[in-house]
Amino acid sequence: MAMAEMSHVRRRMIEDMTVRNRSRATQQSYLYAVAKFSRHFSRSPDRLGLDEVHAFQGHLVSTGISWSGLKRIVCALRFLYGVTLGQKTIPEHIPYAREPRQLPVVLSSDEVVEFLQAVSSLKARVALTTGYAAGLGVSEVCGLR
Repeated sequence: MAMAEMSHVRRRMIEDMTVRNRSRATQQSYLYAVAKFSRHFSRSPDRLGLDEVHAFQGHLVSTGISWSGLKRIVCALRFLYGVTLGQKTIPEHIPYAREPRQLPVVLSSDEVVEFLQAVSSLKARVALTTGYAAGLGVSEVCGLR
């Protein structure tokens, strides 16, 4: 019986994506994501709610899924609930994954000294030393005269 329900939801979702001119790749990606969500709980997605979506997101993060992969699944679930199932309030509560910001590489003081000693031109070394001491960016150092 669950398969009949799933095929009905799947058929409606395909129709909704086709009407909205989603590409074949997007359709396959969304269908795969919804099937994965449904399999995780062994129930049709129209019988699952926001609590299950959040639990599934937590599960995916714990498995080490890439941020882009998580974002694709979130987009699929937002489409499923907002468009196909017509539950307009659910998608706004499904947060998009935000890729963690990576801090820039900071050189140690020994590495900075080694780098500056490797610069043979006195003028360039003074410009780089001044820029580094003032906390200037590369484009700002290039503008020094």
